[in-house]
Amino acid sequence: MPGIARDGVEIGKAVFDQGEAAARLLDQVRALTWVKDNIAAFGGDPANVTIAGESAGALSVMYLMTSPLARGLFSKGIAESAYMISTPALKTAVHGWPSAEQAGLTLMSQLQQPNLAALRAMSGDTITAAAAALGYGPWGAVDGHVLPDQLVNVFDQGKQARVPLLAGFNNGEIRSLRPLAPPVPASADVYEGVIRDRYADLADAFLKLYPSTNLQESIWATTRDALYGWTAERLVRKQAALGVRSYLYLWDHGYPAADTAGMHAFHASELPYVFDSFDGTTPLWPKNPDTPEEHAFADAVGDYWTNFARTGRPTARKSPDWPAYAANHSYMLFAATPVPARDLMPGMYDLNETVMCRRRATGTMSWGFTVGLWSPKLPAATTECATPVRSD
Repeated sequence: MPGIARDGVEIGKAVFDQGEAAARLLDQVRALTWVKDNIAAFGGDPANVTIAGESAGALSVMYLMTSPLARGLFSKGIAESAYMISTPALKTAVHGWPSAEQAGLTLMSQLQQPNLAALRAMSGDTITAAAAALGYGPWGAVDGHVLPDQLVNVFDQGKQARVPLLAGFNNGEIRSLRPLAPPVPASADVYEGVIRDRYADLADAFLKLYPSTNLQESIWATTRDALYGWTAERLVRKQAALGVRSYLYLWDHGYPAADTAGMHAFHASELPYVFDSFDGTTPLWPKNPDTPEEHAFADAVGDYWTNFARTGRPTARKSPDWPAYAANHSYMLFAATPVPARDLMPGMYDLNETVMCRRRATGTMSWGFTVGLWSPKLPAATTECATPVRSD
């Protein structure tokens, strides 16, 4: 389990590939078990372990929070740009996914292997590359043992790990993940027509949040919120409902190289600030400014994350207090400086929660990726999914 240390606190390194997040879940449980059994010998505290991840790493955090096998192995969680999508089941097709077993059989056939033994005889590098080229998605699977239920269901039932949580997302997530969003349509009329057709009684609320006045920004924001924004707020809401401290953030920090490239607050752009690793980014990464102001900002961000890992409360020297989400729907806005705020993007959570609920109720529709112009027609309202969508 690789990690990065800051101020003497070890923080789990983000895992960026979805397949890594799913395939290594049992490895992660085993690693956490090893930490619990052995970390005291290295001067660590087995009762004070924080799991942290970004993107697919944050999906791992959610998997670990819902898996009974990981219960008691960690005391806090950090989920950066998590996405609480629907998950395949092991033996049955559900929520728009084939069963995990069927997906495996399909992959075996595509790889022209006769059985599981032959697959296991392939080298790890070969099967990983070949599976990726064939479009195989190595998601987790709801098997009733490692993952007992859909992530949304576990959190709805309050059966997740009762640990303090820090979660958030980036304003420009989709600026660096553009294939996740549909292309801009020919006109505003086309856009509005499709949305009204797909979202029916929720179309007015949708168009208020994502208007046709700036199609590109609205399309990016639609996907950002359905995947990352809704998930972040859902996580802290559900933890707060258990009486557990939870902290929400929105990352909206820009800098010249990123903004010039049209990638303001892009996916994962918080990581060099969290880990104080301006010099560790790849050549393709928009270069972080080597200025006193940026380093001071990174110091504040690192303090918040490190102190949360250490104490369960995100605090920073010479920076404002980060209020817990519970009482006033509070969050921290990381823009030019950290600024406490309230009521993140009014209406965003309610719309996406209602869409998820209606799709889940059918048992045959997925949620998360197919939104906006790519959305199927929304099922009608039901008693189960009668949550009103705020219009304020």
